[in-house]
Amino acid sequence: MDDAPRPTAPRHLEPAELQALDAHWRAANYLAVGQIYLLANPLLAEPLRPEHVKPRLLGHWGTTPGLNLVYTHLNRVIRARALDALCVWGPGHGGPAVLANSWLDGTYSDTYPDVSRDRSGMAKLFRQFSFPGGVPSHVAPETPGSIHEGGELGYSLTHAYGAAFDNPGLVVTCVIGDGEAETGPLAASWHANKFLDPVHDGAVLPVLHLNGYKIANPAVLARLPQDELDALLRGYGHNPIHVTGDDPAAVHDAMAAALDQALDRIADIQRRARSEEVRDRPRWPAIVLRTPKGWTGPHEVDGVPVEGTWRAHQVPLPEVRENPDHLRQLEAWLRSYRPDELFDAAGRPRPEVLAYIPEGARRLGASPHANGGLLLRELPVPPLDRYAVKVERPGTALHEPTRVLGGLLAAVMAATAERRDFRVVGPDETASNRLDALYTATGKAWQAETLDTDEHLARDGRVMEVLSEHLCQGWLEGYLLTGRHGLFASYEAFAHVVDSMVNQHIKWLRTARRLPWRRPIASLNYLLTSHVWRQDHNGFSHQDPGFVDHILDKSPEVVRVYLPPDANTLLSVADHALRSRDYVNVIVAGKQPGFDWLTLDEARAHCARGVGSWAWAGTEDGSREPDVVLACAGDVPTLETLAAAGLLRRHLPELAVRVVNVVDMTRLLPRDAHPHGMPDFEYDAVFTRDRPVIFAYHGYPWLIHRLAYRRAGHQHLHVRGYKEEGTTTTPFDMVVRNDLDRYRLVMDVVDRVPGLAVRAVALRQAMADARTRHHAWIRAHGTDLPEVADWTWPG
Repeated sequence: MDDAPRPTAPRHLEPAELQALDAHWRAANYLAVGQIYLLANPLLAEPLRPEHVKPRLLGHWGTTPGLNLVYTHLNRVIRARALDALCVWGPGHGGPAVLANSWLDGTYSDTYPDVSRDRSGMAKLFRQFSFPGGVPSHVAPETPGSIHEGGELGYSLTHAYGAAFDNPGLVVTCVIGDGEAETGPLAASWHANKFLDPVHDGAVLPVLHLNGYKIANPAVLARLPQDELDALLRGYGHNPIHVTGDDPAAVHDAMAAALDQALDRIADIQRRARSEEVRDRPRWPAIVLRTPKGWTGPHEVDGVPVEGTWRAHQVPLPEVRENPDHLRQLEAWLRSYRPDELFDAAGRPRPEVLAYIPEGARRLGASPHANGGLLLRELPVPPLDRYAVKVERPGTALHEPTRVLGGLLAAVMAATAERRDFRVVGPDETASNRLDALYTATGKAWQAETLDTDEHLARDGRVMEVLSEHLCQGWLEGYLLTGRHGLFASYEAFAHVVDSMVNQHIKWLRTARRLPWRRPIASLNYLLTSHVWRQDHNGFSHQDPGFVDHILDKSPEVVRVYLPPDANTLLSVADHALRSRDYVNVIVAGKQPGFDWLTLDEARAHCARGVGSWAWAGTEDGSREPDVVLACAGDVPTLETLAAAGLLRRHLPELAVRVVNVVDMTRLLPRDAHPHGMPDFEYDAVFTRDRPVIFAYHGYPWLIHRLAYRRAGHQHLHVRGYKEEGTTTTPFDMVVRNDLDRYRLVMDVVDRVPGLAVRAVALRQAMADARTRHHAWIRAHGTDLPEVADWTWPG
């Protein structure tokens, strides 16, 4: 690791520089307090009265002055160094600061012209904050320059690294709140510097903002002695630079010096790496900023201390309308920033306030990296014909679907080698998930020590593996939000680790789609494999198909779920997902050898429909309605359904059986509940209104009932799926344990087709006997029945 000495601290600020920076900071603080409190009288042109104050006081003051300080000083260095910069604002509910600063630099008014940079616009800025019909109290999609939802504590640093990957000219500052610094995802995110390539990637400058408290308790890192905190940050691979104090002039001076020192160090690291002088992993700078919580706010309220305590976290003066003392304190607080020095009579910021604001797209609120759709290019996905498997007859040949997909992904990786805007992330499972063809096009990103026994590690690699689903998710989100493409491949059961993260991303997309200035970004694509039905070797701990349920609870215009039954349908679905915009696409596909059912052309047509009848698998002849519908979704349920159809064909040839396969799960919803949903007439045509439907589903069976409960034929719907009967066993025993096996499906048909129970009693008994025979066989031999293991489609 590079332990080069820190550069010499730069000169102190000149008086004029200090005065201008302080004026900007005071203006931002004034605007932040105004947003929390004021409904009218934005410039205090008259004495403050209760009716000038909002009836409900919502917002968070405690972190705001520190964020304003960082924004002010970033303006200076961006302007002085012509930096291409982005800032991720981590502290929860820091909205007042970022809104205030984007209004000051003009980007807010550029984005929302009605919130002009004058008295009228200031009044609107104040009124809209945490107000019905207005904007949230945290940094949100509505905030220019943002890629990070301020309420999602713990993910700021991983988002920052995602933004920096493959952005060699970008400096991403990440302000980390001391509350979020206690979270597991943030603690793991410090390791992201072991994956940051100083040649091809940008830089991340963490600013750990320690103001002492969270909502009501001390912050852990803020209470560490400085030498212990330094040891921690050095252990993570950073050189800490400290800025501490409560005297504004001294803190301004120290912050300016710290940023100059950090940026000089970053420039030196990148210069030496890009000239091939040094290729060892560098020790990147990090700033530790210690300022009081609620700095410059009321020192004391109602006889108790506020500034520098947890009481400053939200609204320091909570009873301004009712309590005359609070009203007087609020007016004194606002006037302490000397607004008449900061704004002219028309409410426009004075020139001194704007002296260090960058120009044009270099303004933090105007960075195109924070509106990634502006930078997004079409992904060069090659023709699928090159990777499709040949299918001469359904259900006779076997392929590993994800291995087939790996060839396509490798081609995409190769096609983006120069432009570097595609990455695949996953928790240490790329080869396990049969995607190792990617290594023919790129290596695995790695900046730490390498050994002779390592394989496929590369400093410039674009496959990213780390055993933290949080980091994988955060990296990919940051990458996508800044205008690139990617895929997250994971074991199905452990996708739940990022449940809350995908919640926030879906909310972000839903909101962004309603903002005309936000350009569409590439979709967040999940490939969930090593799934529940083929985790028989790892057992119950690795068996959970519920991520799909979680996703389908979310905003319908954003979420899509696909269960391709074979290799060619997986190719078709992946092609669609990789090209799509503003969605979260979840694809569940197997990595074990599975039957090929459809040719590529058939797969494309089937995926375009989302739901389709496989006439070759059924026995209906078109002269009458089917006696029963065998429906399926997922690769193993499809196999068991077709095996059941084969048994019915042999034993009950007179029975009219329709086989329906579902690829797009959202097609089961009504049209008014999801854009992909089927109208009732179309659903009824496929599933019928009054015939029994035996549905073999990949996941928890009640999801199908939830999706289809409004349909006319719902009372005839019987679903088999995963029932939490997991263990270490054989593949077929997993489906038997959960009553999803072919024999049980045939028994369901006998039980539910009117009149069949009496006529087919012998068949039902034979199916029950087969299940009993199965149990005895696997306990004696440790393998599945030959009739199961050697099965092929009989058609």
